[in-house]
Amino acid sequence: MLAPALNPREAACLSRRLHRGAVQTASHPHKAPPGVRTQPGQPARLRACRRLPALPAACDNPARRSPMAKRGEIRMLERFHVRPEDEVRVLAEDLHETTTSIFTAMGVPPDEAAEAADVLVMADLRGVESHGVSNMLRFYVSSYRDGTMNPRPQLTVLRERPGTATLDGDRGLGIVHGRRAMELAIEKARNVGVGAVTLNNSRHLGAVGHFARIATEHDMVGMCLSAAGNTVVPTFGAITRLGTNPISIAAPTGSLPVFLFDAATSAVAGNKIMLARRLGAEMAPGWVAAEDGTPLMHPTPAPAGYGLDLRQLPLGGNREQGSHKGYGLALMVEILSAILSGAPALVVDKTTGYKHFFAAWDIEAFCDLDVFKRNMDDLLQTMLDTPPAPGEQRVIYPGLPEYEAEEERTERGIPLHPEVIAWFDTTTDELGLARLRR
Repeated sequence: MLAPALNPREAACLSRRLHRGAVQTASHPHKAPPGVRTQPGQPARLRACRRLPALPAACDNPARRSPMAKRGEIRMLERFHVRPEDEVRVLAEDLHETTTSIFTAMGVPPDEAAEAADVLVMADLRGVESHGVSNMLRFYVSSYRDGTMNPRPQLTVLRERPGTATLDGDRGLGIVHGRRAMELAIEKARNVGVGAVTLNNSRHLGAVGHFARIATEHDMVGMCLSAAGNTVVPTFGAITRLGTNPISIAAPTGSLPVFLFDAATSAVAGNKIMLARRLGAEMAPGWVAAEDGTPLMHPTPAPAGYGLDLRQLPLGGNREQGSHKGYGLALMVEILSAILSGAPALVVDKTTGYKHFFAAWDIEAFCDLDVFKRNMDDLLQTMLDTPPAPGEQRVIYPGLPEYEAEEERTERGIPLHPEVIAWFDTTTDELGLARLRR
């Protein structure tokens, strides 16, 4: 079991579940934050719904906020936002309850169903709609129904040493096994300084940043990679050979919000194309290629469907703009997630499922923790203090916009598109479940 050596500022963020189902209880009663509905005498279970600490003054300076932030919104790519006039605000607790019930109806054990809902709702709270409930839950339901995903998998250890392990996910949902894999890496890092775990024969991992961030709750640096799908063409290629293969790294801080980088190695995450289609937005230049593999360097309508016929481009778009870098990073993810786990890449053998990589570095094995956090704050504050370019309001860093989104959506609710609400109503009616409250 992992020792609960938590950063006090992030302690409320840690899930009560630990490695192999162990439960950690808080040392103080849970208090429901504003906007979260709980039953009488019931703790606020959803850790993602906590009331966040106030931003340091350096981060919360209105002069540094974007025009969107000044209107009470969070700055992100506008094409992926539900228009204010269309949005339906839903409390995170209600969304979590309904999502958990749908997973349970698919045959997922209740505890694992709640864990899966944790990951999806957290993504929506943090403004990562591409990997939240609206996009991913319907895909997971479809995968359970067609038998490609196992609702009751047995996570097994294939190989293990003091600092490493390889796990088999038994075709189970990655967003459940991901927490256990990362916590195993953390446990090993606590013992030997560095821990690395590979997980093969798995399914979709959701937002990989969710798992990298777990390490920061233990005062460690975390990394998570995922080799998944086959929708990206290699540089100069005419057909798809790679997944969007995201990379995430997270590092704890002192007084500033945690550093959390999470990005696909393709020009855009595939799920964002699904969002663009739902919202009627165009795809930007350099996102996809034509049928012959030629990069499309002009705005393009979002496709009616999202499948293997979609040719996404590596990060950079074309060679002149650096697509060889995104291509190389995608291969790096394949090597660490798939090949290192003893499994072939998905493009070589489609029966082997998705593969993931988790790593944790115990900061105290390298330097004093307070020195690390002070240096992190100094680095990030320097970024925040950078004069903005003309037309821009401020410089940010990875993890800050998501922190702000979580704060705002915890208070006001999560904005969902009417099409998503309709899907929830149809699905819950089919399953004989209560409809999503709104």
